[in-house]
Amino acid sequence: MSDSQHRKPIQKIIFGSPGTGKSYRVREMAKDLGLPWDETTKSPANTIKTVFHPEYTYADFVGKLLPQTTGSGSVIYKFYEGHFLRALGWAYRHLLDGTNENVLLVIDELNRGNAAAIFGLVFQLLDREEDHWSTYEIHLSELEIVGLLKAMQYKASTSHDSIQVDGSNFEKFCELTEKELAVKNNAEGLRVLKNLRDHKIALPRNLSILATINTSDESIYYLDSAFKRRWDWEYVDVPGISTFYSDVPERIKAAKVVVGATQVEWSDFVIQLNEFIKSNHQAIRRIEDKQIGWWFLKPENSEISEEAIKNKLMFYLWDSVFAKDKRPLESLLSQNRETVKLITYSDFVSNAEEFVQEIINFEEEE
Repeated sequence: MSDSQHRKPIQKIIFGSPGTGKSYRVREMAKDLGLPWDETTKSPANTIKTVFHPEYTYADFVGKLLPQTTGSGSVIYKFYEGHFLRALGWAYRHLLDGTNENVLLVIDELNRGNAAAIFGLVFQLLDREEDHWSTYEIHLSELEIVGLLKAMQYKASTSHDSIQVDGSNFEKFCELTEKELAVKNNAEGLRVLKNLRDHKIALPRNLSILATINTSDESIYYLDSAFKRRWDWEYVDVPGISTFYSDVPERIKAAKVVVGATQVEWSDFVIQLNEFIKSNHQAIRRIEDKQIGWWFLKPENSEISEEAIKNKLMFYLWDSVFAKDKRPLESLLSQNRETVKLITYSDFVSNAEEFVQEIINFEEEE
């Protein structure tokens, strides 16, 4: 058994401002779990990803019954396992096979969906013991158990109120599998099998769950304290004036902002912009959430284009950061010329080059 298979599972929420590299931290933690990089999918192996949103439900997360039209035109119903059940199925199969490989479930934008409702009964599984298994088990319906078995790569179905697995009834399958696991002294596989027999599930030690939250997003659902305390938390900070140049990612070091005849270093610009935002904390609600990270705009051929500055960054400042008070932006643009009045967004973007110049030269007044 490799060292990676003994590693403690991760159950963590990564939060921070937009562009701070939360997705990058997910990839780094996947490496910590011993999950190799899959060049085909451009993601860590043994990883299932989902994104929460206002319409995402418990059925999407765990599983749901959907109609399907056959070739003859009749309608049958098929159970589709959700992201959680698929990840759990992979983890269980690795324990039964004795490979014990780690599996990672990644949930992006956790707070854009109603997390408490989406997790439902699964919420009870988030408490873990010292052996890193869930403290409690929960019961699943027969259909959900069949979906889980399918996620474990077995041929499973329901017939005459009984479960069929690989051509045998469920009880016969369990008996044969139990003998094999006992011969191999596979205690964790036996634990999985016992739960399945009882139509129960628990989070195993080889299943990790990582979630991300973009703290600047105000169109979010509230996460209650009972939900939050079942996770570890990690804040990804924004670049600031104390950032050493050696801390800047290589791809960012080479990036330049090009607006009109003006060219500036993207790394310098991000740091200066965050200082400008912080200097106006009295006009901005939840100041910590309104700053940006290196990856808010991604350079293409080492360049941040004028279109990206106008259409994404300046709009973010206009619509989110300084949504209630445009005076800080007006004051910035009026530093070295006649007073600028910003009535519409068009007024702001028409000053894009001047905006970049003033940000790069910004110095907070004492």
